[in-house]
Amino acid sequence: MPMAFPATRMRRLRRTGLLRDMVRETELTPSHLVLPMFVELGSDSRTPIEAMPGVSRMSISHAVEEAGEAHALGVPAVLLFGVPAEKDELASPAYDDEGVVQLAVRALKEAHPELVVITDVCLCAYTSHGHCGVVREDGVVDNDISLELLAKTAISHARAGADAVAPSDMMDGRVGALRVQLDAEGHKETPIVAYSAKFASAFYGPFREAAGSAPAFGDRRTYQMDPANADEAVREALLDVEEGADVIMVKPALAYLDVIRRVKEATRVPVAAYNVSGEYAMIEAAAAAGYIDRRAAVLEALTSIRRAGADVVITYHAKDAAAWLQ
Repeated sequence: MPMAFPATRMRRLRRTGLLRDMVRETELTPSHLVLPMFVELGSDSRTPIEAMPGVSRMSISHAVEEAGEAHALGVPAVLLFGVPAEKDELASPAYDDEGVVQLAVRALKEAHPELVVITDVCLCAYTSHGHCGVVREDGVVDNDISLELLAKTAISHARAGADAVAPSDMMDGRVGALRVQLDAEGHKETPIVAYSAKFASAFYGPFREAAGSAPAFGDRRTYQMDPANADEAVREALLDVEEGADVIMVKPALAYLDVIRRVKEATRVPVAAYNVSGEYAMIEAAAAAGYIDRRAAVLEALTSIRRAGADVVITYHAKDAAAWLQ
């Protein structure tokens, strides 16, 4: 007769549904999620993003409706990306008080006062060349001039009513520059959610279609991070904490779970992770082909990001996940 071995404690608990849930080590709830949204000018538009099935660029009225639906499902926050009607070399629509993000913030806060509205602070969607800062005649991004314009953008968002600003440009010293200027302009209580470990990733492709932010020349490897460098990610995160960041972000998420863990352990501050467009598109494509169970794959991916140490998960699956978790 085969030898009988006793079940381990966890196996016994897993066989009992209620106890299994009670001893689960990692919690994933709608309150951990943030919904990114692309907002464009227009009175009544929804423009589907081909590379991101189920995601659209929306006029402000539709963004208000979408945010309300997410909030009703328990998602506490949205992250806004603007899609301007015009662009120029100095990204002037980014810091226009009547710009698309500024108008959207006002509308969202009026319609949903309890919703946390976070705004992406970068210049790439607003520059005619698609880079995240001002480009000099020699083709190099001018870090210091870019900091001035990024600070102007953050102040205009805070003035419109944004609950937090999220600089994603990866210019040197931008967290400190934003903190100084926000404080000087009377926005000392506005938190900074810093894209501290933002890697030069292949997984951003669908986003660039969505935001119209692909660079017209070159790439962003001179100011975004090398995917091979985890020690650098920790150093960058610690620098941003010193400069005044309230939340640290790692982007992308699934290919950088080890970085999320290391950054969390090193900084001991709240950590956000961005489950980016390419990661979203992979799951959607595989599910559409029948290769995986969409719901199971989404929840497993989001749980893995939480398990790695992320306090906040920014994901295009936020509404669906929140509904399933309900």
